[in-house]
Amino acid sequence: MVWTRPPGLVIFDCDGVLVDSEPISLAVTLEILAEEGCPLDLSTGYARFLGRSLASVAQWLREEHGVDLDDAMKTRLRARLFERFRSDLQPIACVAQTVAALPCPACVASSSQPDRIRLSLDLTGLLPLFDPHIFSATMVENGKPAPDLFLHAARQMGVAPADCVVVEDSPAGIRAAKAAGMRVVAFVGGAHAEPADLRQAVANLAPNAIISAMADLPAVLQGNA
Repeated sequence: MVWTRPPGLVIFDCDGVLVDSEPISLAVTLEILAEEGCPLDLSTGYARFLGRSLASVAQWLREEHGVDLDDAMKTRLRARLFERFRSDLQPIACVAQTVAALPCPACVASSSQPDRIRLSLDLTGLLPLFDPHIFSATMVENGKPAPDLFLHAARQMGVAPADCVVVEDSPAGIRAAKAAGMRVVAFVGGAHAEPADLRQAVANLAPNAIISAMADLPAVLQGNA
């Protein structure tokens, strides 16, 4: 990949890019839904939930399955998820070294709730690398695949969209980055990549680059890969 210009800002998704959380998150979500009489298989979960905000997931469940993701369910989901995170969550391999080696500023823009993002980063030792530049879909009107969140992050960081590079693992996130007029690197090195058939899914969207190891990102951004 040869960049026409170096990036002024790297925007990282969180789940599945910085922290290896997607299998944990999906397992907990499917457990809660099964308990509510809405069993879904793994492939449906990845196809419908990966990279999307809780509001988007709730809308799909309501429209397609008649399930109301009410406050009680959300509370159970959050409590069980955070418990699993505290016992099992790990950072993506080499991500701390990669972020530290970047030639420009970095921030996080995630579909997750702010407290979940901060907890994930804190548990994995990554929070000091990004704080306070952490942006959530709750801060904008429309979640991914709409471009709102990435555009908001760019505005807050004072960088033009064309000078931003997004690192994303989900089709929804890649669509959002493209809609924002940003370059995008697809990361397919998370534990969920194989069961979600991520490589093929992201390749179909023609990102600027695809990497399976986070350690490869600096070379890609420098046009050496």
